[in-house]
Amino acid sequence: MAEIKKIRKAVLPVAGLGTRFLPATKAVPKEMLTVVDKPVVQYVVEEALAAGIEHIIFVTGRNKGVIEDHFDIAHELNDTLEERGKTSELLLLDEMLPVAGATSFTRQQSPHGLGHAVWCARDIVGDEPFAVLLPDMVMRDKVGCMAGMVDLYNQVGGNVVAVEACDPELAHRYGIVGKGDDLPGGFRITEMVEKPPKGTAPSNYFINGRYILQPEIFEILSRGERGAGNEIQLTDAMLHLAEEQDYSAYRFEGDTFDCGSKDGFILANVAFALGREDIAPLVADKIRKLLG
Repeated sequence: MAEIKKIRKAVLPVAGLGTRFLPATKAVPKEMLTVVDKPVVQYVVEEALAAGIEHIIFVTGRNKGVIEDHFDIAHELNDTLEERGKTSELLLLDEMLPVAGATSFTRQQSPHGLGHAVWCARDIVGDEPFAVLLPDMVMRDKVGCMAGMVDLYNQVGGNVVAVEACDPELAHRYGIVGKGDDLPGGFRITEMVEKPPKGTAPSNYFINGRYILQPEIFEILSRGERGAGNEIQLTDAMLHLAEEQDYSAYRFEGDTFDCGSKDGFILANVAFALGREDIAPLVADKIRKLLG
């Protein structure tokens, strides 16, 4: 087996306009909408860091500067909190701050698709395997999804995607993988099909927005081949790469909330609020009254 290089870098595509959340996202990036008291993007960054990722690469667009500010020191705020003796709040801000030099920001000047957004990070990633985390997808489990993926990758190498089981009747809505030999926490992937026609899906396991990819994907993306929506699709490039390299699936069995949809965003707020000891009793009581 070839040398398995460590996964050090993660790409977060955050250039989307968030039109499904207008007017809320007219001036505020959708990634900065909060689930309870943390921006959506912070949950995803924390998942990456907990998996041992050392460098976060944000692929941004216009009006996304607030994301960069969020992961920086706000000296005036810190000074005010210190003057007022708000030590717990200061500690909270300090804990969420990435190590100096461990974040990079690059622009996707035009919205040409997810594959194009990932390609925009090519020079920062360099010639090494890397992770991709879609920031709309907020996940919750005892072991983070990316941490489980990294553990599987360290055993088998190659490319790894996270998958979840769906109702077989709904498989036509997703990117579906074929199931091969079992692996620790997952399985070998035999094929990948984007939104297969009803009744033709090779399994009911769908790709949920977490990837570990080899750097050869960049050469494929550089061809600029257009797919669905006349955009450069990451899935299409992955299919080309699968002709030459192995893919494995990490089976994620925790909770996933699609915060790019209104229902998923609301469910995430409810679920994370109910998981908080400080507010869960009050929130649960209010929900019971609303339902009643």
